[in-house]
Amino acid sequence: MSNSIGHNLFHRSLLHPTGVDHRTKPNYSGIPASTLFKSASVNQAAVPTHRTLPSSSFYGRSLKARRSKVSVGASHPVAVTPQAVLAMEPPSELAGKFKVDDNTELQVFVSNAPTASVTIVNIQITYSSDSLILHWGGIRDRTEKWVLPARCPDGTKNYKNRALRTLFSQAGSSSVLKLEIEDPNIQAIEFLIFDEAKNKWFKNSGQNFHVKLPTREKSTVPNVSVPEDLVQVQAYLRWERKGKQMYTPQQEKEEYEAARAELLEEVAKGSSIEDLRLKLNIKNDGTEIKEASRDVSVDETRKKITKGETHKKISEQANKKNNFSTERIQRKKRDLTQIVTTYSVDCTEQAIPVERKSAKPVELYAKAVEEQDGDTIINKKSFKLGDKEILVVVSKPGGKVKVNLVTDLEESTIIHWALAKKPKEWSVPPTTVLPPDSVTQEESAQTQLTKSSAELPYQVQTFQIEIEDDSFVGMPFVLLSKGNWIKNKGSDFYVEFASAPKQVQKDVGDGRGTAKTTLNRIAELEEEAQKSFMHRFNIASDLMDQAKEAGILGVAAIFVWMRFMATRQLIWNKNYNVKPREISQAQDRLTDLLQDIYTSYPQYREFLRLIMSTVGRGGEGDVGQRIRDEILVIQRNNDCKGGMMEEWHQKLHNNTSPDDVVICQALIDYINCDFDLGVYWRTLNDNGITKERLLSYDRAIHSEPNFRRDQKDGLLRDLGSYMRTLKAVHSGADLESAVANCMGYRAEGQGFMVGVQINPVSGLPSGFPELLQFVLQHVEDRNVEALLEGLLEARQELRPSLVKANSRLKDVLFLDIALDSAVRTAIERGYEELNNAGPEKIMYFITLVVENLALSSDNNEDLIYCLKGWNHALNMCNSRSSNWALYAKSILDRTRLALAGKAEWYQQIFQPSAEYLGSLLGVDQWAVNIFTEEVIRGGSAAALSSLLNRLDPVLRKTANLGSWQVISPVEAVGYVVVVEELLTVQNKTYDRPTILVAKRVKGEEEIPDGTVAVLTPDMPDVLSHVSVRARNGKVCFATCFDPNILDNLKASEGKLLRLKPTSADVVYSEIKEDELESYSSTSSTDVSTASLKLVKKEFKGKYAISSDDFTGQMVTFYLLY
Repeated sequence: MSNSIGHNLFHRSLLHPTGVDHRTKPNYSGIPASTLFKSASVNQAAVPTHRTLPSSSFYGRSLKARRSKVSVGASHPVAVTPQAVLAMEPPSELAGKFKVDDNTELQVFVSNAPTASVTIVNIQITYSSDSLILHWGGIRDRTEKWVLPARCPDGTKNYKNRALRTLFSQAGSSSVLKLEIEDPNIQAIEFLIFDEAKNKWFKNSGQNFHVKLPTREKSTVPNVSVPEDLVQVQAYLRWERKGKQMYTPQQEKEEYEAARAELLEEVAKGSSIEDLRLKLNIKNDGTEIKEASRDVSVDETRKKITKGETHKKISEQANKKNNFSTERIQRKKRDLTQIVTTYSVDCTEQAIPVERKSAKPVELYAKAVEEQDGDTIINKKSFKLGDKEILVVVSKPGGKVKVNLVTDLEESTIIHWALAKKPKEWSVPPTTVLPPDSVTQEESAQTQLTKSSAELPYQVQTFQIEIEDDSFVGMPFVLLSKGNWIKNKGSDFYVEFASAPKQVQKDVGDGRGTAKTTLNRIAELEEEAQKSFMHRFNIASDLMDQAKEAGILGVAAIFVWMRFMATRQLIWNKNYNVKPREISQAQDRLTDLLQDIYTSYPQYREFLRLIMSTVGRGGEGDVGQRIRDEILVIQRNNDCKGGMMEEWHQKLHNNTSPDDVVICQALIDYINCDFDLGVYWRTLNDNGITKERLLSYDRAIHSEPNFRRDQKDGLLRDLGSYMRTLKAVHSGADLESAVANCMGYRAEGQGFMVGVQINPVSGLPSGFPELLQFVLQHVEDRNVEALLEGLLEARQELRPSLVKANSRLKDVLFLDIALDSAVRTAIERGYEELNNAGPEKIMYFITLVVENLALSSDNNEDLIYCLKGWNHALNMCNSRSSNWALYAKSILDRTRLALAGKAEWYQQIFQPSAEYLGSLLGVDQWAVNIFTEEVIRGGSAAALSSLLNRLDPVLRKTANLGSWQVISPVEAVGYVVVVEELLTVQNKTYDRPTILVAKRVKGEEEIPDGTVAVLTPDMPDVLSHVSVRARNGKVCFATCFDPNILDNLKASEGKLLRLKPTSADVVYSEIKEDELESYSSTSSTDVSTASLKLVKKEFKGKYAISSDDFTGQMVTFYLLY
């Protein structure tokens, strides 16, 4: 917790500086160690004034004690902080001597102060630097985390609540530091030493330095017990001042017992139970102390506690009970117009001024070659050499192979080359091919490159040969310049004498409707991005400025690229090793940039959320480093250092990726299912990881897991913990990981493995942690209604934090994205719950999903109107209003239109970019074709559409609208044929009367000859081509809204059915073959020839009437609004 939190906890006057030379520094939770029970006095922790300097033989003659003086504020309580003085009062013992390297020695001396209340630790290292830092903490138990002593030298900084950092003082050629350890429970200190200027760490053979402290008498605690209600109050106050973190059950227990120990220590110092009760229920020295999360004084908080408002929570926490019962939360009533967002978006690429780059010399020479050889060029290959380049152009004019090599290397260069009859082999070239002054060797030749004429405006070196023998397939070569061999990343250069293999690609078109400049730049950089996620994320960061200036299409271009990556359409890692912390740092950089754009460009927010969902959260270096360190700990602790675990370990060290989350889950499932390899492969395959993909990694995974049964418990524990580390980097939309990042968590260090502490996000609403706890407790519930309410309430509570600038905004965004994703998952799991549900429940679920979609969408005004309509329809249904079904049907149709509009918008923005970039990058055509469709399916719009389809038949039946919309009401008899699309059979001729059941009818198709009826779940316009043709051709044409009826019709394929449509229904029945002939013979005589007589209606003097007043003698329009 940063020191700034102290301003939320204390009145500013309490923080005024004091003038005491020797002070006790407040602890880093923001509340001084002593202020909970009594004010510190000047006499507290008095330090002896007479000090003995250590021997100058070690410290050096220039040693001086540092003192810090500040002005006095006499009316305020005094805080006391020890100085980093270099004196050693009592005799000390050598507690540790370490040989750090050949020239550096470290010694640690410890002693107990005369008062026996403080242990003094002097650290001396034969290394001098003004930027030398002690990175340290205390150890209460060897297996525990570092604790941060409240008493520490002046100038000490809290490093991420995981360690303290104190600057050494220089003493000649050495550096020295003194610590005073007051806490009697600290048994040892552990530390590393860091030279910040040189970025150099000093370790103890790769481990922490560990120094045991001498035991000293602890305060004798009387044989009394502290009342539980006081322990609960103290535990609550500790929880408050630590930022209301979400503790594990073990941490809850530790905190509870720590609170008890603090109170017992006060008793040991002479306080009575009544004193404690009084101190926990009055103001602290007259100073108002504010809670970290809201403007309520501690006095008011304590009143609440004593009234039982928080007593129950603490009691339940102490007893490891849930803070929420299984009852549903109470949702707040809100003004829905407050979540309306409307932005004006320009869907054209914004002009970006681009600095015209002058052509490189190599490019100018190549252009001249291309103009000369023209269409005969068969290959062109470029090799980068830092800021220099080699370009080889291969042409075949007149049946001869012609090789032109050019480079802009400035130094005189020799090419060592050969010709190959098999790819990449070396064989000596024929003498007829050798340029002048070439020298042949056993399997190669050497030729001096020719420097270009001084008259040319550019200077290059060239090499040319012509080959008549067509048996050669390529040319390997290396270069020699200034005595150094120049190779292609350690290998030979090689150019083929044939057209370079190319993927068959769709014509890229002109890029209309896209940010073409941005997409072209992405395509240029893709080869570099393929090296690793670190490269890809850094390139994306570099492109974001260009993308945002290009407008909404530029941001869409980045999303399309990132989604191609996330769906494994692009190469993740290619011949490059990268540390996990480097990947997480690159992610961190990109997500920080996206966070800034989210704040500055609100019109891009919906698309920025989509980009973030493909990237993952990332994190500071330590978060990523744990991926690398923790797998080693798992292997060591569980004796699994070979086989599949070692192969996975090598992959993790080489290039970790989101695949590792799936692999970890597959291992957990495999172990949980009694080591069933079928389960292991099922988890991998269900998440898109095949055996071939495992083998494709730079560090391939060849083996299957093979664990012993005695390893089960340890592996499940450690892999479960490791999953959180992996998700913290790779899974931005994972709910548990996102909650932990916002609420704060600790991951302990172990040996060489770094620890991680994530602090809670500040400024979140009161009661929000409890709401998230409710969500996590119910996230796996089979009945999802209460969970959905909790998820939506959490999103509504979080919304104000999404529109405010915050250094941790991206964590809030990832939490909101995870909550959004959880709504979709819960709805899909809840379909079974709706199978036998009434319309009220289906409509209630629809209101929740419409609300969720509105919270995730920009320009959501129409969705808000739909939400209001659904709420009104639900009230009408609950009150049994006579027209509720008609009203609900009108809102359902409006919601469908809103969904269609959103789908069209996505199609307009994303699909052209997906097609253009997909063609440039050679993405599989099927992935390009369904790109936008899959984006829509990935959100809650698809779940909403499914719920609407469930409700539609119910409303039609209730409102007597039927399950059918009949477009052409003609009786028909025919054989049932089921087709996917009417379009696929429109040119076919059926030789017997046929009833087509078509899943898709677009409206522009022809009706096949021999067809007597077309039945479909689609809803083509009544004025569409196919509707007109059906009516004119006396073909039955109807839309069926009931999936059960459609399934029954499909099951009747091949059977002979009779259809009898009315204006709102179609009755069908199976008939026998002999009835077909009699039907055919009579159908022509049954056609009514009666003329249609129109009777003019008389105007009754009213333009609007109620439905009860309507009669058949009137003409009206029925309006639903």
